[in-house]
Amino acid sequence: MKTISNLSIKLILLASIFILTGFDAKDKPSENTEANSIIVLVKYKAQPHKGIEAVTALTKLVEKVKQEPHFVHLKLHVDLKDKTNILLYEEWDDESYYNTEHMSTDHLQEFIASSRNFLTGPPEISFWKIERELTK
Repeated sequence: MKTISNLSIKLILLASIFILTGFDAKDKPSENTEANSIIVLVKYKAQPHKGIEAVTALTKLVEKVKQEPHFVHLKLHVDLKDKTNILLYEEWDDESYYNTEHMSTDHLQEFIASSRNFLTGPPEISFWKIERELTK
């Protein structure tokens, strides 16, 4: 009986610690901890008055990219104050695939060639790892 009482006290203390320290399961490190997963930010600058053309071409490209293996998620953003600033937020589950096979796909190579008509130059690309995923 004394063992059950001691165990109950320990469980209550443990629960109290979680409550007092503000533990929230939503604030835990990302479930997607695979070593190969990657977030890619791609910043484009459209030529003056060609923001709509750039977004249209990127939207068509994304439809093909979504069919690729290792693709997870993508969001296309446009700057509210300057429609020529375009940002892609991409999530892939294999960094190696992204840097090799994805970059060599016909649809991406065709986009790069045609983008000279509406972009000011090559995009700025940066790579990120998810440290924490904080949700409501």
